Amino acid sequence: MISDLAARIARRIRREGPLSIAAFMAIALHDREAGYYARHDPLGSAGDFITAPEISQIFGELIGLWCADSWRHLGRPDPVILAELGPGSGALLEDFLRAAATLPEFRRALDLHLVEASPVLRARQQRRLGGAGARFVSGIGELPQGPLLLVANEFLDALPIRQLVRGRGEWAERLVALDAGDRLVFVEGPESPALSLLVSPALRAQPPGTVVEICPAAAALGAALGERLATEPGAALIIDYGYCPSAPGATLGALRRHAAVGVLDDPGSADLSAHVDFASFAAAAHGAGASVHGPVTQGRFLAALGAEARLAALTAQAGPAQRGALESGLARLIDPAQMGNLFKVLALTSPGLPAPAGFDRRANDDHAERPR
Repeated sequence: MISDLAARIARRIRREGPLSIAAFMAIALHDREAGYYARHDPLGSAGDFITAPEISQIFGELIGLWCADSWRHLGRPDPVILAELGPGSGALLEDFLRAAATLPEFRRALDLHLVEASPVLRARQQRRLGGAGARFVSGIGELPQGPLLLVANEFLDALPIRQLVRGRGEWAERLVALDAGDRLVFVEGPESPALSLLVSPALRAQPPGTVVEICPAAAALGAALGERLATEPGAALIIDYGYCPSAPGATLGALRRHAAVGVLDDPGSADLSAHVDFASFAAAAHGAGASVHGPVTQGRFLAALGAEARLAALTAQAGPAQRGALESGLARLIDPAQMGNLFKVLALTSPGLPAPAGFDRRANDDHAERPR
């Protein structure tokens, strides 16, 4: 039986023509009545996926200490805005604040803001963090002015993407249309020189049939953060699965109950995401004025911040079962065969600040594409 949301998408296609994948994703994820994030709590074993903060408390604790170190480089401003984009279950910020409590001056300076659009997740975050004094906003444009520390873990991957396909002469766009049986299907639109210009120059000469994904929303966020950090002191930490440099390939996928399902199957019932093009995001931020550091792999970043030492401290007084859980959790985050290499970490800072913890000079602007 076709869902109400699928029926509404079909009616729109009949009325307006095929949709871009970005438009389809926006509806499927964020429709106010039937979108995935309007109705689902996606996190945890009972949900559709699990993120690093639910795997190991060490993740959020180290990010808290990273932000404390960045705050020191900013001159210890009081107050300092701490913003998390897409806080999920609230686990990251809960662990962050536990680590921050060991530095009372830093903890007192924090003015907490959670950027969350999902009413379901807002309720979960409020239950978990209700005593922390955090305020909810819908986007970074609603953050107050002043020194800023920003964290985004697995946020960019859920932003709507477009898929461009190399044709015989130019590039075309992959769209969502209806087949003869009124089922949602992918089709290719007409080739266009204008679409070709959206592809990175380094990728335009790919053979016919090659797919390139672009994310206008990520580029816009990168530019907004770059402009903010160029005019206000601050630092941002971006953690996600993805690649650098820019590369061809279709990565868009859907998850339901921790298993892959069809992207167009029952819209609104599954999480949709795509791998992050860190080079394009970094180029947008750099072009707007921010200094770019990385990306580095998540495994390298967490190791540089002292993940193993923190594990040793936690397991020293732990029983066998707890010790095993702590060890396996951290291994999952840093093991190159698990999340250690696929996940990348990128930092943005105001110009003139030193390289933040976890990044050296080789991990700075050298990896960022310059603005096109």
